[in-house]
Amino acid sequence: MDSRGNLIASLFPQGTAKASVTRMIRKGARNLITDVAGLRVGQAEDMAARTGVTVIVCDEPCVAAADVRGGAPGMRDVVLDPTSLVGEIDAIVLSGGSVYGLDAPSGVQAWLKEQGRGFQIAPGAPRVPIVSGAILFDLANGGNKDWGEMPPYRALGRAAAECAAADFTLGNAGAGLGAVAGLYKGGTGSASSVNDEGFTVGALVAVNSVGSPVIPGSNLFWAFPFEQDGEFGGRAERPVPFDLDLPPDMKEAPQPGTHTTIAIVATDAELGRAELQRLAIMAADGFARALRPVHTPYDGDLVMAVSTARRPLSAPRPFEAMRLGHMAADCLARAIARGVYAAQTLGRFKSYREKFP
Repeated sequence: MDSRGNLIASLFPQGTAKASVTRMIRKGARNLITDVAGLRVGQAEDMAARTGVTVIVCDEPCVAAADVRGGAPGMRDVVLDPTSLVGEIDAIVLSGGSVYGLDAPSGVQAWLKEQGRGFQIAPGAPRVPIVSGAILFDLANGGNKDWGEMPPYRALGRAAAECAAADFTLGNAGAGLGAVAGLYKGGTGSASSVNDEGFTVGALVAVNSVGSPVIPGSNLFWAFPFEQDGEFGGRAERPVPFDLDLPPDMKEAPQPGTHTTIAIVATDAELGRAELQRLAIMAADGFARALRPVHTPYDGDLVMAVSTARRPLSAPRPFEAMRLGHMAADCLARAIARGVYAAQTLGRFKSYREKFP
């Protein structure tokens, strides 16, 4: 066998094609990102302002990476480059409030510092909790944004971190409270997947997209091929032919920087920073499987990825990492549909289930 043959054999072991027929991907016990052991999620809302914050807290510092696809991202301390000094994080914050929401990680950092968490920069210096954050625009959803000199996001971030747990609410909760997806009420979504080797992948998302989550002329989510056990309605209606132009139920007259789907994917597989960034890149395809159009000039779409490294990755690593990325993309698509499906009508923004009872 020549060198090229040896390389192919190392990347795709014998029996891969045959084994792929019998391998099964199933949802996790909770069907939440917290099925990845070592992660907890907390949420807090300001109902009057119709905004909120979602925080994922790592029990121990986690390797992290990110992929940004949208044309109008809003983020703080997002780990983008695998060669940067600090590659582990203590928490990730998803927040409403546009740029005001970038203050939410400060509340989380303050709480983590009280727990003795953080990066030790120098002996004797205070530890610095590493908290990444991403925001979505919910300033025009009808809530009372007259909060005076002190926006609520720092307090919301701290409150969300304090209540972080394995179980949490989808739909009108946390960062998804004020979100809108196309012409449907958006929301916070989550899902998980487990493969036959026991590796777990989870996704957490706040859906506030320009694009529509629903196939035109039907009640089907774009993500319907990936649904597990009726998790977003189990609709069986056959898709009808539709116009391939922009969908009629996307947001009308979008403005730059006012729409975003922000997401976190996580796995318990032990991945290096470069491998984890590839996971984030592959997971971003989950946006395209659940929303149309996606990654527009108006959206700030981004995916942050974390690994709790609880399970060693077997050889060949590129192949196994590819399988995890494939799982993550499907899982993220499911999380998007679940977030919209779970959302409830708020003000003039009607929920999917009200439109399709």
